[in-house]
Order: sequence, then C-alpha cells, then structure tokens
Amino acid sequence: MSDKASLEIDGKKYEFPIIKGTENEVAIDIKALRGATNGVITIDPGFKNTGSCTSEITYLDGEQGILRYRGYSIEDLAEKADFLETAYLLIFGELPTKEVLTKFEADIKAQSYVDEDVKRILDGFPKTAHPMGVLASLTSALIAFNAESEDVDSEEEMYNAIVTLMGKFPVLVSWALRKKQGYALDYGDDSLGYVENIAKLLFKKPSAEYKQNDVVIDALDKLLILHADHEQNCSTSTVRIVGSSHAGLFASISAGISALWGPLHGGANQAVLEMLEGIKQDGGDTKKYMAKAKDKEDPFRLMGFGHRVYKNFDPRAKIIKVAADEVLADLGVNDPILDIAKGLEQEALNDDYFVKRKLYPNVDFYSGIIYRALGIPTDMFTVMFALGRLPGWIAQWREMRLNKEPIGRPRQIYTGENLRDFKEVENR
Repeated sequence: MSDKASLEIDGKKYEFPIIKGTENEVAIDIKALRGATNGVITIDPGFKNTGSCTSEITYLDGEQGILRYRGYSIEDLAEKADFLETAYLLIFGELPTKEVLTKFEADIKAQSYVDEDVKRILDGFPKTAHPMGVLASLTSALIAFNAESEDVDSEEEMYNAIVTLMGKFPVLVSWALRKKQGYALDYGDDSLGYVENIAKLLFKKPSAEYKQNDVVIDALDKLLILHADHEQNCSTSTVRIVGSSHAGLFASISAGISALWGPLHGGANQAVLEMLEGIKQDGGDTKKYMAKAKDKEDPFRLMGFGHRVYKNFDPRAKIIKVAADEVLADLGVNDPILDIAKGLEQEALNDDYFVKRKLYPNVDFYSGIIYRALGIPTDMFTVMFALGRLPGWIAQWREMRLNKEPIGRPRQIYTGENLRDFKEVENR
C-alpha cells in the first residue's frame, strides 16, 4: 500500500499521508486539506467514516467480534481481572502490581465521601426525576467542591482528580437510586472491595441486614468490565470534545453522562425491558413478535438483538450470557418478563432468519435481564452503564489532555440563504 492518498479537485491533485494503526487499520490524514485546497472540507454526518483521534486505549473489530482493552482481550479480563484492575489498566495503560492496586483502592476509598451540601442539591429533585438527570447534575455539582481545573502537567493533580471521581461516583449512583426508592442515603463500607461496596450501596435495605451474594457480585463485576470502554462512541467522543476546551474532568464526565442518556446509546438496555413489558401486556406470545420482527412492513423493532458495530456475535454478550444464567438460577426469580426474554433468546438463536443475519442477543439484552433480576428499576439501567463506563471516560479524557489535542471544532457546509437585503418591520 502506498503511504500517500491522492485527491483531485477541479483538475488539481493533492496528496495526503496515510496512517496505519498497530492492528492494520488505515486512515487518510486530511488535517491539512482545508489549508491546502483553500477551504475544501469533507462532510461525514455522524462521523461514521471519520477518525477524530489516534488512541492506545481500546481496539474493536466489529467484523470479527473482537474487543480489547490496552491489548488484553475482553474475555481474559472478564475471567481473570476485577473491575478495579481493569479501570487502572484503561486509565494508566498497564495492569497494576499488587502494591499499586492496593494503593489505588485505598486512595479511592479515601475519597469516597461526598460533601453533605450535595445532599441539599439532591433534595431539590422530585422522586420522579430520571436518575440519569440526577446523576449528571450531581456529577456536575462536584465541580463546585473541586473548583480547580486539573493541571495536566502535574501527575499528582491528575491522579487526585481520578481517584476523587472514582471514589465519589458510586455514592452518587446509589443516591440516584435511593432517592427514587425513598431510602436513606449511605456512604458505603470501606471494609469492602470496590464492587462489593457498590452492591451494598445499591441493595442495602434500611431495615434489613445486608447479606452479600457472591454470584451477584461476580455478575456485577463482569458487567462493569464489559461496559468500561468501547472506543469512540457518542458519549466518549463527547467527553473528549468537552475536555478539548480544557474543561475539567468532572465537567467532561457530566457531559458524557448526558450523551449516554439517549435511547440510541446507553438507553438500549432500558429499551429492551420496555419492549418485553409491551410483549407481556399483549399476551406474551414470543412467536408472534418474532414474526413481527421479520416482517419488513411491520414497524416493530426487536430491541437487544444485533449491534451497529458488531457484525458478528457481540463478544461481551457471550460472557454476560453465562453470568445471566447463573444469576437467574441462583436467585430463582419467578418473573414473566424474564421468561419472555429467555423465550426470545432461544427462538433467535435457533431461527435461520436471525442466524443468517447474525442478529444475536447483544450485551444490552443480557444486562437488562440481570438488572431486572436484581430488582434495579428500568430507568436506573443507564446509570449502571455509566458506572461501568466511568474508567473508560476518564482514560479517554486523560489521553486527550496528555496528547495536547486541539479543541474540537467540526466544520460545516452552509446551505442557507445568500445575502439578503434587510427590510424594516413595516415593509415586510
């Protein structure tokens, strides 16, 4: 392959360098295009063919069903690492030693308190407020208590900002849930591991003794790992572009939460449960809805099957399917919604229409099943997604700042009116 790409405009040829990634991905470097051509730009709605950066964090091959963090397969990490190890890997580039991991966890625990004044902000929300709106607001409010923007030339300042957010974020997540449930707010338990503490924050009932369930902890740990990063998606790109203005970490993450809220992004697992509820209300006939999904004239969409990036089986779904089966078996949940989900899963995996089109259940399908089984309200699903995605957002923000990337400023092609004469109001 040539190391140059040629472009011809009005009979004049221009050459631009070709960049090749470590996994043989190829890109045409057009950052000099506008200057070289006196104003010509490319247009790519949705940026489906545009690379906004080079990154060393996550590799994704949708055709082959491959997902790796810093070179480690998602399968190995889900089986052999815990969430905090994975978070450290994503943010700092290498798996931590035992000593480093111990310090990382201790530093996070030291920052796990949230100022009492934040509770007053939470008090202003009604119980009916969507938890994602609550989480975005509380994360943004942290800026008021940590006002200084991080000095990217100071490793200490960057590290302190990271452990501060990693410490406080699970508390804010649990507060969003407990506010909705009308439960007393909690700060967690420093004697527990990171994920074990998250589970207690979420599931401890005010009047009952909390008992840890290791099957649930293992499933939650895997879910958080599987959601920890996913390359340059909508929310991650948002974090990077907000951070490119030199906005601080908390402001950038708050923006990412808002981007994740959309039903086309992080709201997918919530959409799965809403679909299942609709099927139940219509009698629970899964065969009827599988037929509707195959009918091109029918507006019904089967949520949680297939993926816009993965053209094969979602590698995360293979892992979390096992955890979902284990959770359902351990908890012995009797829920018609989950019965419908299992029915859809079996029909899709054995129906030629879905198999040929590789419309397999994806990670959103199985994560929705697990969260439902754990008693997490449907509108909290995206909040749980944000909890898992936090280290990926931090890693992407940190990489962007350390690389001193320029402020994001997409161009446009103007298609409005040409110059018009202004008319006074009485003459219009």
